[in-house]
Amino acid sequence: MAAHRQHSRATRVLTGALVAAALGAGTFGAVSATASPQDAPERARTAAPASAVAERDTHRTRHLTADAAARAAQAALKAAREDGQRVTVAVVDRNGTTIAVLRGDGAGPQSYQSAERKAYTAASWNAPTSELVKRLESTPNLKDIPGTLFLGGGVPVAADGTPIAGIGVAGAPSGALDEKYARAGAAVLTTD
Repeated sequence: MAAHRQHSRATRVLTGALVAAALGAGTFGAVSATASPQDAPERARTAAPASAVAERDTHRTRHLTADAAARAAQAALKAAREDGQRVTVAVVDRNGTTIAVLRGDGAGPQSYQSAERKAYTAASWNAPTSELVKRLESTPNLKDIPGTLFLGGGVPVAADGTPIAGIGVAGAPSGALDEKYARAGAAVLTTD
């Protein structure tokens, strides 16, 4: 029983210390939050220095906005609909992350993943997937790279010569038609 009381006392002491530390941190935060602007120069001198990375050790990237991706997807879907085709359109950023996907009415279930993979492939290689299909003749193991799909229907999107996105379309009877619709989506981005 005595051992139990010692454990209870130790637990209480530890709990009390933790509560005191939490209250102290809260008080410090409240004092910091209410410090006057006149204290700013003093705080700046005493604050821990932030890690500064040299400009030469970084690079800047450009990304397609969600609104632009949605406009491109809508334009591609509209072009396909005008031709009576049921397709899915995917837009990915430069890193291959999906920004927008629109599955048209009646598009096959396989078209969703195919459109994403075509967009990813076009963005990864900064080339239309119809051109990349030709590379398989000399390098057939390219098709083994995860997430890629070497079929016509994917086009890259660039800004000032720098690749920033990819548009993929799947579901039409041919890769050439899929690519036609993907290009219609990309066209709205270059004419804005």
